[in-house]
Amino acid sequence: MDLHILEHRVRVLSLARRGLWLYTHPLLKLLFLPQRCRCKFFSLTETPEDYTVMLDEEGFKELPPSEFMQVADSTWLVLSVVSNGREPPGCQATGVTKIARSVIAPLAEHHVSVLMLSTYQTDFILVRERDLPVVIHTLAGEFDIYKEEGGECVPVTCDDVSNGFLKPKPPASPTLHPVQSPQTRFCVLTVAPDTLPAIATMLIDVLFYSHAPPWDAAPGSQDLDSITFFSFSLIEGYISIVMDAETQKRFPSDLLLTSSTGELWRMVRIGGQPLGFGECGPGGRVPSRATATQGVLWGTAVPACPRGSDLRPSLSPDECGIVAQIAEPLAAADISAYYISTFNFDHALVPEEGIAEVIQLLQQRQESSR
Repeated sequence: MDLHILEHRVRVLSLARRGLWLYTHPLLKLLFLPQRCRCKFFSLTETPEDYTVMLDEEGFKELPPSEFMQVADSTWLVLSVVSNGREPPGCQATGVTKIARSVIAPLAEHHVSVLMLSTYQTDFILVRERDLPVVIHTLAGEFDIYKEEGGECVPVTCDDVSNGFLKPKPPASPTLHPVQSPQTRFCVLTVAPDTLPAIATMLIDVLFYSHAPPWDAAPGSQDLDSITFFSFSLIEGYISIVMDAETQKRFPSDLLLTSSTGELWRMVRIGGQPLGFGECGPGGRVPSRATATQGVLWGTAVPACPRGSDLRPSLSPDECGIVAQIAEPLAAADISAYYISTFNFDHALVPEEGIAEVIQLLQQRQESSR
């Protein structure tokens, strides 16, 4: 397989619900008129806590700074795995499961934090720009690595990035975090770009006016029987949408495209610590959600950590592996999964008929880590 380092330099940020009014105009521009701002990588995900935005530097220029926007201090690079016909026969899993062993697990072992964005078309792995030398050294034995430059793919070798390589550190003890599984069923869909205007009004309604809990509600307070979650991605001209099955009924059935089986997905929701680096726990920083070693505390609803507080004072900023801790057991069981990281939580979508097996796998992992 080939690993492509895409040209996008991405910023990751959280928009507070109470400040959404300030960003409505630029978000509509990014959603429906990307050519006006030259943005080629844009993802907007609504959760009960906030709106998470991942977008390239051109898109980031459209968003005015304010007290309502919290931006992760790192610039992220986008990786994509491209099959070159050497995948092992009989591999039926889709989504992040396909790259769990070859990409996610090795990076976790080398203490490289990752964010994941699965779309209808493919999976994107986001790594901090400063970690790129470690990424290349770690994955060069498994992949032919190319970097996109000016629209062309240029081969990359370990010699090209010798500066900055770090040797693996001893593994840290895993930290247990809450894992929730709401009853909501989800669809993973796409739409042809030329038909996007036909559903624009409904998209605006769903994203900005529907399902929103009160702005003063405590983070994580939503009933676990259902959950607000809607994700829209427009990346290099391809659209991907994740919505719950009830919301899908509000859209014209002939415009939203899904797999021929119409498969529904259930969510496993992980975490509750913010990705941002504002004020502050011990040492003057908020621990990163993306770098926390992931465990399982099943069936317990723990609210997200509000900005400025610290629910895990013993967490080391160098811990990593949230995606790996979930993706690896699913890969071992050949269970398909889509994975979407947000500012406060990670979200894995697994086939509805397999949710019981997934719960059992994660419970067993928790017990084995004790």
